Amino acid sequence: MNAATSRPENPIVCTVPFDEDGVHHGFLRLPYSRDDSAWGSVMIPIAVFRNGEGPTALLTGANHGDEYEGPAALQALTSELDPKQIRGRVIIAPFMNTPAFRAGTRTSPLDGGNLNRTFPGRPDGSPTEKIADYFDTVLAPMADFVLDFHSGGKTLDFVPFAAAHRLEAKMQEEACIAAMHAFNAPYSMVLLEIDNVGMFDTAVENHGKVFVSTELGGGGTATARSIGIARKGVRNFLIHAGILDAEPEFAPSVELDMPDGDCFVFSEDDGLIEPLADLGDEIEKGAAIARVWPVARTGQPAKIYHARRGGLLAARHFPGLVKTGDCLAVVAVRGAEITPEPARDG
Repeated sequence: MNAATSRPENPIVCTVPFDEDGVHHGFLRLPYSRDDSAWGSVMIPIAVFRNGEGPTALLTGANHGDEYEGPAALQALTSELDPKQIRGRVIIAPFMNTPAFRAGTRTSPLDGGNLNRTFPGRPDGSPTEKIADYFDTVLAPMADFVLDFHSGGKTLDFVPFAAAHRLEAKMQEEACIAAMHAFNAPYSMVLLEIDNVGMFDTAVENHGKVFVSTELGGGGTATARSIGIARKGVRNFLIHAGILDAEPEFAPSVELDMPDGDCFVFSEDDGLIEPLADLGDEIEKGAAIARVWPVARTGQPAKIYHARRGGLLAARHFPGLVKTGDCLAVVAVRGAEITPEPARDG
């Protein structure tokens, strides 16, 4: 307990320094007593690269444990980044939710916690709450720029996009959108979250930081293309932040917008899904986008689901079976195709 604030201290210990130049590989060590290890700990890998004064970027993957583009790109970056090419500091946590990542699940096998719905967490709570609290109170305040990688996991699949959120603080929103464009995924989304309570995104934005997220595919796997997008994007992000001294790699990106809840289509039935459109297809308002067939017996009609707005099919349910309440599809409003311009000195 911190006597000055009456706030319990988070038991997580970082084994590497944050303020020493060079490359430091270590762990966030979270004590976790259990049947197979009475005095054991959860070891969350972390890397810190520092070269003098300058901005700080916090890069995270596996916030959900069944999403792999971020972990692959960030693990590669920890072995490839040359500290002589940076100004400032890069903090990399490729497997932010290590228990879930090691289990290949969205939520933690230790306590069932969904890390990205647990912020700001608690220093004296469950393992997931302690991880959230540490990132919220220790790592996020250090950062100027935060990039949190996501994809659809086992249950969703997305066109590959980087995302920024609509914010009440418009200067912060503009900075986030600029960083999103610099990431330069094939699609760039201004995103409406259907449930932002407890999200890492919200916690970071509440600290006033520049925040970018992604959805780079899904289905509980990754591809050469999706990992390539992540690897290029994280370097572009660091260049945009003024940390990495290199030339950005830009290609055209299609702007997408999710202005309201009409973008979402949810299943009202259990059954077998028959997609009627593929990711990236242009969809008209009212168009049929999926059938859900009952599976209890033959000869029963399918329920047809329709788009509530026109646009581009940006996300879809991935498994062949659906349950009532599952997100079947997301239709985003398509905007212009843009190619960012490299920043010019002076």
